[in-house]
Amino acid sequence: MTIVDSSCMMESGAICLPCLPEEERRIIKELIDKSEAALAQGNLYFVVSNRYKGGPELPRKLISQGLRGKTFAVEVYPLRLNLIDSRNGNQSVLRFSKQASIRELYEKVCALLGLLQEKIRIWDYFNKHRNSVLEVSDKSLQEANLEMDQDILLEVSHYGSFPSELGVVSPENGLALGTNGASTSILTATSDLNVSSSQFKGTNSSKGGCFNPLSSRFKDMEDGHASVTAKKKEEGLGLAGLQNLGNTCFMNSALQCLAHTPPIVEYFLQDYTDDINTKNPLGMHGELAIAFGDLLRKLWSSGRNAVAPRVFKGKLGRFAPQFSGYNQHDSQELLAFLLDGLHEDLNRVKQKPYIDAKDYDGRPDKEVAEECWKNHKARNDSIIVDICQGQYKSTLVCPDCGKISITFDPFMYLSLPLPSIVTRTMTVTVFYSDGSGLPMPYTVTVTKSGCLSDLIQALASACCLTCDERLLLAEVYGHKIYQYLENLLTPLSNIKNEDRIVAYRLPKLAGLTRLEIIHQYKGNYVSDSLRSGERKLLGFPLVTYIEEDCLCGAVIDRCVTRVLSPLKKSTYLTKSTCNKDNAFLPSEINSGMDSLGTQTINQSIVDEKDDEMSNSDLTFHLCLVDSGGKISSQLKADTLVKLSQSIKVLLDWSDKEHELYDATYLEHIPEVKAAVVMKKTRQEAISLSSCLEAFLKEEPLGPDDMWYCPGCKEHRQATKKLDLWRLPEILVFHLKRFSYNRYMKNKLDAFVNFPIHNLDLSKYIGDVSNQNSNVYELYAISNHYGGLGGGHYTAMVKLIEENKWYHFDDSHVSSINEADIKTSAAYVLFYRRVQV
Repeated sequence: MTIVDSSCMMESGAICLPCLPEEERRIIKELIDKSEAALAQGNLYFVVSNRYKGGPELPRKLISQGLRGKTFAVEVYPLRLNLIDSRNGNQSVLRFSKQASIRELYEKVCALLGLLQEKIRIWDYFNKHRNSVLEVSDKSLQEANLEMDQDILLEVSHYGSFPSELGVVSPENGLALGTNGASTSILTATSDLNVSSSQFKGTNSSKGGCFNPLSSRFKDMEDGHASVTAKKKEEGLGLAGLQNLGNTCFMNSALQCLAHTPPIVEYFLQDYTDDINTKNPLGMHGELAIAFGDLLRKLWSSGRNAVAPRVFKGKLGRFAPQFSGYNQHDSQELLAFLLDGLHEDLNRVKQKPYIDAKDYDGRPDKEVAEECWKNHKARNDSIIVDICQGQYKSTLVCPDCGKISITFDPFMYLSLPLPSIVTRTMTVTVFYSDGSGLPMPYTVTVTKSGCLSDLIQALASACCLTCDERLLLAEVYGHKIYQYLENLLTPLSNIKNEDRIVAYRLPKLAGLTRLEIIHQYKGNYVSDSLRSGERKLLGFPLVTYIEEDCLCGAVIDRCVTRVLSPLKKSTYLTKSTCNKDNAFLPSEINSGMDSLGTQTINQSIVDEKDDEMSNSDLTFHLCLVDSGGKISSQLKADTLVKLSQSIKVLLDWSDKEHELYDATYLEHIPEVKAAVVMKKTRQEAISLSSCLEAFLKEEPLGPDDMWYCPGCKEHRQATKKLDLWRLPEILVFHLKRFSYNRYMKNKLDAFVNFPIHNLDLSKYIGDVSNQNSNVYELYAISNHYGGLGGGHYTAMVKLIEENKWYHFDDSHVSSINEADIKTSAAYVLFYRRVQV
């Protein structure tokens, strides 16, 4: 709505203030004044609600998240805390921003109950345990690791002492309160963990000695649990579950896999304080490593008691806001962030040197690979690099100048695509460029995730392509060729079901000029919907070739005559050259003689053309078309045409052409058609090796990932080839079950048959001189069940010393047979090198 205050001469929908009654003018002016004042104060909500109206006000805060690269977000769901009064067991629900301070919490509780601040004490009462006192400070509730809907306990002092200090009974649960006010710290139970770490005899640690639990670096601890006896530890060592804090199964699954990785367990059970890098700008000030180490020690010391990973989740949310809150996330994305974060927190390199990378310059691969690895280790040296990072060779080739770029890059895990479990039927019309046959549609079956070379191979087999021919594919839109499909690595997913794709059979001879023929016609010969005399483009373009070195209008005319010959109507043909469907017999046409020994149509038309050429200029009305699609000039017999790789002409169909040729063959070209899903059975399962080969095969870069070619000085869609060069001690495979694009998202539930023992990757390794074993054994799996809308993560882990598999489903832990660990839910696979 537009408001003006001068003239009534205005556009429709505007309001003229002078034309309104006085009372209405006053109301509108008041609203304008209030809106302007509100805007000046930043209160946009007032302006919007006054204009569009709405329901009750629900104020929400805009908060900053993350300590590195802060982001801002509206806090839609404030933190809810359940306050329990220890005096009578009464409960109250309090709502705060998670970035509100503990001081604000005390102030609200005092105002609610009419108490003095110095007379009360509030406990973190998660899981009904007195975990720690919330001291009055400016520390935020998020930093205090308070979770949504958790309990907090209020204590009120009597005669200068609190009940927990006197060991009295708490009325809310009837349990005696310890004199220390909290459960025994887990630090008291970790002093003898150095004994249990000896079970990982096959691993190496960078540091020796026992972990020092009294170090000030480890003041942020997990929620307390009662200490366990040595007997319980021996019975249930490493079998503690993780409590689900609200859609945190993705985190629990990844943590259990890492917490049962032997070299990581040994490292964090020992003293790693000297490795903590608090000055690394890329790290988390060592806080993530400390929180993870504390959680891991708790998992390996609590028997089978489930652990609540609150402190770890709090640290994670502070440094990675995408994982804060209670939404479901991806276990592999968490794993990638955690490994990278642990590496930066434990990076032994305190000052990273600047290293000028050298170009490949044709040097031996081994020399370049060793140089790249040495440079990488000079800036990145941690337990994570030692055991989890490998190296692959990346080869880029420019499609224009052929420039080759080879680099050797580190990797933390391998994301493997799943070869297609569906097939797709595609219909493509094949044209003969030499005029030896009618257009023919062919329907072929290809893999849905295939590329253009797969489609061409299937078409070549279906149309019996000879060894001296090739197929040129094109997409037709608006009766013109929209684009030629010449990149054999183009994904078939780029071709939609409603597209019209044609293929032209061309000779393999080099140096031939390509001739593209577009058709134009008058409406009275085609469709009743067109006005008589109205000119439109006709059907589908034809593509042929020109062999002559000297190019003129007469040569182009003969080429047009040749490619149109199969469309000639039967009244102009001898009966011996046609079948009952008004189509040429291919065997007769290709042989050059019919069954009666008479000349075939090709030679007859050429003779007929020669007679016509002696009496007139050209048989057809042809015009040259420039690269922009505009007519440049009309062709005559003696018109010289500049030789080029491709020439485009417009054929204007007259009454004569319509009487002589049947244009309907050029009009009805089918669409590609829809995909047909044919899911594989368990017996036809995808193998892990086929996934790895799909990852390593050559493919083009995406349009959004162009490579700047140093030869062309332009961004090019280069082809990329990956090869494994060296493998780490712990090898992680991520199966790419989730696919996303602008139109849809999908999950592949295909069963992947992965080996449990003796996974030999020797044939994939580029560094043949490497003496390390390339044989691996599976020890952990992160599983995902369900779809994209809602799913659940679990972990399956092998305890090495017991040689037994266990299923970790949040808090629940149960044994499982090795024969049952292979499922279609397998998402992230963890392998360790076998020393042979």
